[in-house]
Amino acid sequence: MSRQGSRDTAPEIAVRRLLHASGLRYRVHVPVPGVPRRTIDIVFGKAKIAVFVDGCFWHGCPLHATQPKANAEWWRAKLDKNMTRDRDTTEHLRSAGWTVLRFWEHEPPEEVARRIAATLASARRPLGEA
Repeated sequence: MSRQGSRDTAPEIAVRRLLHASGLRYRVHVPVPGVPRRTIDIVFGKAKIAVFVDGCFWHGCPLHATQPKANAEWWRAKLDKNMTRDRDTTEHLRSAGWTVLRFWEHEPPEEVARRIAATLASARRPLGEA
């Protein structure tokens, strides 16, 4: 498990490259405000948009999550704790006024980048403008 990458994963880098190529600037691996030992994958600080690109195994994707057979009880508890932590982080950020976007690693990077850009554009639009 110690060799398992937790940041700069291939899906995350693909999304970041597309965002950067489209002219969007962001910060990466920013600590969650007010919560120790948690980070946000991609942050648009002024717009208060937090983006997470979650791995299917580690975060319990409903389509692709698998259940290890060896030491199954330990793994179930570990993965459940990950999902609880994800929900807690999302709720914490939303209560602080952030927009939270979560994507699965299997989602096409082009679609993820398009949805992020659209959310950012609507966040930057002045009130009353359509």
